[in-house]
Amino acid sequence: MEEIKTETVVQEEEIKKVIPAERVILTGDRPTGKLHIGHYVGSLRRRVELQNSGEYDKIFIMIADAQALTDNADNPEKVRQNIIEVALDYLSCGLDPKKTTLFIQSMVPELTELTFYYMNLVTVSRLQRNPTVKSEIQARNFETSIPVGFFTYPISQAADITAFQATTVPVGEDQLPMIEQTKEIVRRFNYIYAPTLVEPDSLLPENQACLRLPGIDGKAKMSKSLGNCIYLSDSEEEVRAKIMSMFTDPTHIKITDPGHLEGNTVFTYLDAFCKKEHFERYLPEYQDLEELKAHYTRGGLGDIKVKKFLNAIMQEELEPIRQRRKQYEMDIRGVFQILKEGSLVARERAVQTLEAVKAAMKINYFDDLELIEEQAQKYSK
Repeated sequence: MEEIKTETVVQEEEIKKVIPAERVILTGDRPTGKLHIGHYVGSLRRRVELQNSGEYDKIFIMIADAQALTDNADNPEKVRQNIIEVALDYLSCGLDPKKTTLFIQSMVPELTELTFYYMNLVTVSRLQRNPTVKSEIQARNFETSIPVGFFTYPISQAADITAFQATTVPVGEDQLPMIEQTKEIVRRFNYIYAPTLVEPDSLLPENQACLRLPGIDGKAKMSKSLGNCIYLSDSEEEVRAKIMSMFTDPTHIKITDPGHLEGNTVFTYLDAFCKKEHFERYLPEYQDLEELKAHYTRGGLGDIKVKKFLNAIMQEELEPIRQRRKQYEMDIRGVFQILKEGSLVARERAVQTLEAVKAAMKINYFDDLELIEEQAQKYSK
């Protein structure tokens, strides 16, 4: 069971809550492969909207290579090669290095030091109760032999978030337990030492269909390992072929058969991508998605026609991404320079937080002139 805090402690923690001076976003992805449209609707598209909204003072987006190594330690080349793939996906989706800081996690060593200090604030039993950790361990068959780095990655994630004093972390629903773990670490640190760290809030996708986009085979999760993804870098023909092979309703054999929407991948994707103007351009005989769904459920509408409609929508959405990617692919050295400059900016921010953390913990020995003078006076007598 969770540890029950006394009312006094809760009140003290509330008093020690840090009021942030800026609105800051921190988010990122593990570089274990190219990003797919599940990443796009779940986070990337929203990141671009947030970047262009002007509502945030700073936006940090991290390529989490150190975290990727926690379950790929025996295959560092996989992580190394996918750094540029993720960077290209970021830039091609419209993330602008003039507005958003793009950086590589391992290039900010202060994150590792923060992780080490935070480890003293979390128990093993608390990590074991984290639902996200449990499901990830099960998915990787780590039950009998869990790498310590992987087991403690919620603490590492807390270091990432707090290092940049992030107020907002865009996440999928499955990552909410990780944000809660970060909040606990922040509260405990501020209570034990001094009001130093900012408590972050999570930001979920607005569209329910974007919370977890299924694979094209109907499996609950779109996954590189399952081979059921539409990648942002896929060609027009690859996207078309994948959509035309997409899982629908196995009971909808003839066009006249009534169709079912639940578990029908094509309609889940339409929920995530379709807008009213798409009907004007590609399917003018219907007013909106509700009318299309009604026709499908009563029978008389074939899967091929719906898939062709979805393909038209997806091609329209992905074509600008493909074009931007081609431009960036022609200047890979420039992409690495963007990441290098972003990592330097990110490190400056993390250094400031680490200095504040060490001061609060009273381990900033050489900067603490009062301590030095006190000790000098003590031993001069």
